[in-house]
Amino acid sequence: MNTITLEQAKSLKRGTILLHIEYLNADGSPQRWKVSGKPKTWKRSPLKVSVPIKRGLRQYKYLTEYNMDQFTL
Repeated sequence: MNTITLEQAKSLKRGTILLHIEYLNADGSPQRWKVSGKPKTWKRSPLKVSVPIKRGLRQYKYLTEYNMDQFTL
């Protein structure tokens, strides 16, 4: 599986489904995370990105440059 690159993370749209590489569901399928907002970028730090994602009703997280290698499209 190919992990998400910085350019792909910056161009994610709301509603896009991401698959987690490490964490699996009870049936063995990868966890599905949904993009719940637009990516935030910084002019002074072009290598930074923050994308809000969610799973289910209560799990919220941010896709950042530190955990991009754990997700795939």
